[in-house]
Amino acid sequence: MKHRFYPHPSPLPGERGQEFWLSSPQGEGLGVRALQQRLLFFTIEIHPMKTWRLIPLMQASGRVQMAIDQWLLDQHCSGNHPPTLRFYTWSPVALSLGYHQHRYPDEWKRLIWHGDPIELVRRPSGGRAVLHQGDLTYAVITSGLSGNRMQAYQTICEFLIAGWRSLNVDLHYGQAGRNYIQNPNCFGTATVADLVMSDGAKLIGSAQLRKGDAILQHGSMRLEPDRELFDRVFGSESLIPTLPSLKGDGLIRALVDALTRSATDCFEVEFETRSLTESEWRTIYTLLN
Repeated sequence: MKHRFYPHPSPLPGERGQEFWLSSPQGEGLGVRALQQRLLFFTIEIHPMKTWRLIPLMQASGRVQMAIDQWLLDQHCSGNHPPTLRFYTWSPVALSLGYHQHRYPDEWKRLIWHGDPIELVRRPSGGRAVLHQGDLTYAVITSGLSGNRMQAYQTICEFLIAGWRSLNVDLHYGQAGRNYIQNPNCFGTATVADLVMSDGAKLIGSAQLRKGDAILQHGSMRLEPDRELFDRVFGSESLIPTLPSLKGDGLIRALVDALTRSATDCFEVEFETRSLTESEWRTIYTLLN
């Protein structure tokens, strides 16, 4: 038997143990009173960590990315898919609208960037418009979170705060009230569901979609946005975050690694990395028709 024995006269507060007796037959053979000591054996239950799916970083159009997020939520809600974390970028550059955002400038339908049209796409989640250029998007699909909507936001955002802190970037929640609805630009204000830097620059804007007990939360992290493009789209200057010295793909790789590690710790899970299969892709593409 491979057990560890903890000599203690009684269980400590909050501990449960199985009592037994040990005796020393060698002591009896020597004519010495057999050593009998009351011991407690504490059984430590080790529960296996939950397994989430990690979908490798991918680049695709906004319509495809939103179809993937919607499909993952539907599958998880139906019990056919585990909780999932993924990171992705948008190509071509896109402007995503919140699901209920029906008022926006007409010129957004005709935006051009480097000679190519900027894709206008609607997210399944709420919130305001997000320009996806020079950003990295995360998506978490999970269920069973306790508390209200804001508590769910903060539970999920914990891994973002921890991951960025490991890269020496401290984040805290925004403070804007309900008047943010009047601003069509997601990054024009920072609500209590958003994460801002110490200088007030909004780094991460997130939005949610709930379906039964399941939640899709995805958000844009502004890494290297083009200031001129943002000003042209939204008609006002935007405070641009100042990030670590890494740039481009190096920054994205470092960030994905840091956030995956922090998600492992914060959600107490292990990840199984699996790309989308051909069968899954076929199903997702049916959502685009």
